[in-house]
Amino acid sequence: MTGWTGAAYPCGMATRREDSLVYTLCGDEVHVWYAELGGGAAELEACRVVLNADERERADRLAHAEHRDRFAIARGVLRRLLGRYLQGDPGELVFSYGQHGKPFLRDGSLHFNMSHSHNLALYAVTLEREVGIDLEWPRARVAHEEIAARFFSLEEQEALAGLPAAQRREAFYNIWTRKEAYVKARGDGIAAGLDTFSVSLGGEAALLNSDQGRTEIARWKLVALEPAPGYVAALCAEGDWQFSCFSWAG
Repeated sequence: MTGWTGAAYPCGMATRREDSLVYTLCGDEVHVWYAELGGGAAELEACRVVLNADERERADRLAHAEHRDRFAIARGVLRRLLGRYLQGDPGELVFSYGQHGKPFLRDGSLHFNMSHSHNLALYAVTLEREVGIDLEWPRARVAHEEIAARFFSLEEQEALAGLPAAQRREAFYNIWTRKEAYVKARGDGIAAGLDTFSVSLGGEAALLNSDQGRTEIARWKLVALEPAPGYVAALCAEGDWQFSCFSWAG
């Protein structure tokens, strides 16, 4: 994190690792990768060729060509990225899925998570620890007050209501991405009950309380990310770790 200050850290600012086709991780690291999903025809083809039949079918079922291409690139980059860590053929990677849909590699100690929104994707890669990442492109017409009333804890709702109206939209997305990153790391999604725990809404990300007690709070670390202007993101992983951000260059 050399040269980074503040509570939210920018992604895509570190040196690109395009000089090497093999990436390595230390045990206390989380690598965050930033990829643009409008890479053009060559990038789209490089991604589609590594997808399996199910992934290509999922992409082709999407109604709009733009959405099909973004899905194919997001999933293709994931395979190519993991292939470089594992020094293997990205098209041969076999994913399994948890009870609530979280993908994981059937073999090995490499853990990962991904999120994409609008024209960007974020990927988190680490060793021997559960990890979750969430990325959102805030939309003006989202009924954030109704969503907060339905999904947020009472503590979060009160904190949100205590802010000036002009600040609530930004704070809502801070809360939402942090909650999503946490439940994705746990692997149980919204089935966990989004109102059973609370996160911070300010610049510094934190898990504040949980119905599972203080040991659950101590188990996880949350970090706010700034992947690009206009986007909101958060990263969550088990234990104590440091992270670095990189841009995907194909």
